[in-house]
Amino acid sequence: MLEPRLSDQLGSILKNIIDSMAADQARAEAQHRAQITSVEQRLAAVRTRMDQAYEDKLDGRLDEQMWTRKMRDWRDQEKELEAALHRLQTPIAGGSVLTAQRTLELAHHAHSLYLTRNHSERGQLLKSVLLNCATDGVNLAPTYRKPFDLIFQRAKK
Repeated sequence: MLEPRLSDQLGSILKNIIDSMAADQARAEAQHRAQITSVEQRLAAVRTRMDQAYEDKLDGRLDEQMWTRKMRDWRDQEKELEAALHRLQTPIAGGSVLTAQRTLELAHHAHSLYLTRNHSERGQLLKSVLLNCATDGVNLAPTYRKPFDLIFQRAKK
């Protein structure tokens, strides 16, 4: 069992990591909202230009060739901005910080949880902790997914 002082230090480190991840997620969400606002403003500006050009064409201040060329350019810009807006408005999975928090808390409390559980609960805990591990009956080896497999291979060298 860990000394209380060491456990408190680890708890403090865990809290700092989780707080940092939450702050990073908040910054990313704010940046995402700013990008959406920027694209919406650019799209509104393109549409305003298109409307103004239409009025200029009706008033005879814009010839057909210029009208056709500019409208084609603006329609292309409009499509690109609409596509960008659609991509930006696709929901972002916000559970990554929560998942990381739960994983770190489990890692921090796994030993004491294991000691206080019955055999069935211990088995469930081990299954959760060792979910991405393979065993040959004697050895236990982690199974890494991309990009962690590359990081592991590089660390071995």
